[in-house]
Parts: sequence; structure tokens; C-alpha cells
Amino acid sequence: MTSAVSLAATDIHLSFGTTAVLRGVDLDVAAGSSTAVIGPSGSGKSTLLRTLNRLYEPDRGDILLDGRSVLRDDPNALRQRIGMVFQQFQLFPHKSVLDNVTLGPRKLKKMSADAARELGMAQLDRVGLRNKADVRPSTLSGGQQQRVAIARALAMSPQVMFFDEATSALDPELVKGVLALIAELASDGMTMVVVTHEMGFARSTADQLVFMDHGQVVETGPPEQLFEAAETDRLRRFLSQVL
Repeated sequence: MTSAVSLAATDIHLSFGTTAVLRGVDLDVAAGSSTAVIGPSGSGKSTLLRTLNRLYEPDRGDILLDGRSVLRDDPNALRQRIGMVFQQFQLFPHKSVLDNVTLGPRKLKKMSADAARELGMAQLDRVGLRNKADVRPSTLSGGQQQRVAIARALAMSPQVMFFDEATSALDPELVKGVLALIAELASDGMTMVVVTHEMGFARSTADQLVFMDHGQVVETGPPEQLFEAAETDRLRRFLSQVL
């Protein structure tokens, strides 16, 4: 597996027009650890992920991978180092499952067709979908499509993985399988940031919990500490609504 790297954000600010969406966000994710980001809708969680991989450019602040700023790098090169799995699967409907997974390695890493196929089959194996390699995504369940999206991200050998509400578009009975796969990646030592509303998953899988509200990080710490002994009224109020 690709060597894990640390990720850090310092004083990240982002506004859309006159609306401040991120207001001085600091985040530290140790190499090989998983961080779950929780908070109410509109608190800036998804925007933070998109800013960290430069789908949005921050107005102010810095983003560091292994201690080095990435803001002057080519954003596309950065996105090869950070895999991202969205709420919607964003698969190409006219391509097979295997072609969806191998497109990045072939186009961006100039991998040969044979090498890409071998890599793609290995990643589909990893997510339990090797037998679906030749079908179109539309024939799969939502949970299976999301696992293909995860395999596609992993095929780029990212050093960090972002998951943005990866289960919120799924039927409840499909959520468990996708969460188990993400937990497996965490136990393998993948550096991860997971925006989630699944509190049980956040508590059992994350090394660090980050609570955001109104575009700011309000509390950070081990999951047990935040769940059992929240320091702020804002976090206590949020937990009382979701637990």
C-alpha cells in the first residue's frame, strides 16, 4: 500500500460571495489515522473536504501534506494523492465497472491496458465485486455502486482518502457494507477523513473526532471523550439531537 502521509489545514477561510462558509478551520490528521468530521447540516463539513483537495480554493490559510504546502502544486497532481468518494457515486454509466475503475490509472498514470486490468481486478476483489467487472453500473445496487467508486479511488494509490457522506444516498440496509469497507481501510492504516452522520461508525472507527458548526471547528478529540464528556453546549446539543 502507498505510504501514509499526514494532512494538516491551518486557518482555512472560504467565502461564497458575502457568505463565510469556512471561518479559520484548523485540522491535523496524523499519518495512518482516521478522522471523522461531524456536525449539523450547513456547518461546512463537505466544503472543508472539497477545499482540502482544492475543488474549492481557500481564500486564506494553508494545506499541508507531510508538512509541505500543496497550494502551489497542480491541483490535478494533488488529487492523484488524495482519493475522494462522494455522496453520489459519479460513475460513467456507459462504461463497465472495470473500465470505471481503470480509467484513472490508464489516463493519468499512463498505465498499460493489461497492468490497469490487473490493478482494477485486484481493487474490485478488495471491495468484493470482482464478479461484477464486466457489467454496467446501472445493474448494481447503490451500495455496490459506492463500493465501485471506492475501488476507483483506491486504484490511484492515494496517500489520503476522503469520504463525503458516502452512505447518505444509500438505503439503510446497504449502509452497513459500505461502512464495514471504510472501517477495513482504516484498520489497514489508510489516512482518512470521513464526513459522516453515522455516529456509531464515527465512535467505533475514528481515531479522532472533529465537530464543526457554523464553519468552525468547535471541538476535537478522541471519540470517547467527545461523546462522553463534550465540553461545549453546541456539541452537547448536537449529540442530543442525533443520538
